[in-house]
Formats: sequence, structure tokens, C-alpha cells
Amino acid sequence: MPYTYEDVGATREDRCPPGFHRLHVRSRIGEGEAVFRRASEALMTWELHRAMGVRMVSDADKAAPGVDVTVGLGLIKAPCRVVWTAEEPRRTAWAYGTLSGHPECGEEAFVVHRTGDGTVWLTVTAFSRAAKWYARAGGAATRGLQRVYAQRCGKVLRRLCAPHDQT
Repeated sequence: MPYTYEDVGATREDRCPPGFHRLHVRSRIGEGEAVFRRASEALMTWELHRAMGVRMVSDADKAAPGVDVTVGLGLIKAPCRVVWTAEEPRRTAWAYGTLSGHPECGEEAFVVHRTGDGTVWLTVTAFSRAAKWYARAGGAATRGLQRVYAQRCGKVLRRLCAPHDQT
């Protein structure tokens, strides 16, 4: 199944093609190598999304280029394909692009990054435009929901990475 947009992989360079709406949300997750490792694991194995209550249906246990995944939110099923991944000493990331049947057209990237001072961040970037009538009808409200979703990703990942009491 082909992608529903032309500039596949643009999120790797943090580019937004003309005619698309851009999203950029950065959330502080915590500090240290252990938090980075835990955040990276939760990101790459779909755990972050599933902890948010999102259905992630895929034959693969982990994000990898070419892996198809159907994202489910309520009655909406959104088919996607992982476009690129990165697993580096201070950066773990993946992005997926929309396939036919997705209510939006575009790409979304999830990046866990550990800065030089040890702070761990999640950055969600995307470019999108409506593909289905109901996404077009939502207009600015649809974009607002995308921003809330990206902010929630940060809150849920922070909770997943928080130390648990051992009492």
C-alpha cells in the first residue's frame, strides 16, 4: 500500500512540506541514563501508545522501517507505516507515515533525546492535512486534538519512566 503523501521521511530533517500543518511539542521526561533507556524502550515497543489507551496493531514487536501499524482511537482505524527509526547513544526515534484509509495525510515522529546535562525529552513533530471528510470538518479543532495528544504522550511517558517505590 502506498503512502498518501509525497515527502516521505521529511520528519527526519524536521521539515514540513508546503500545504501541511506543522506540529511541534516538546516535553521533559526526567533525567539520567536509566530514564533515557526506559523511555527509549517504551517508545520503540509501542508501550507508550498503548499506555495512552491507543490500539497499536502490528505484526512487529518493535518499530522498524517498513513495519505496518494500524493506530486505533475509538472507532477510527488509522493505517500507517514506519518510515524511519534511530537508535543512538543519546537519541531514540521513529516516525510513521499515513497509508490509504487514514483520516489524515502526513507523517508523525516521536523522538526521545538525552541532552548533555542528562535531561531526557520527548519531542513529537508532525506535518498533516485532512484526508477524510470528518477530519476536514474538524478544522482547527482537529489540529488542537493533535496537540493535546502530543502533550499527553509526554505526560504518559514521564509516568512510565518515574521511579516506583519499592516499599
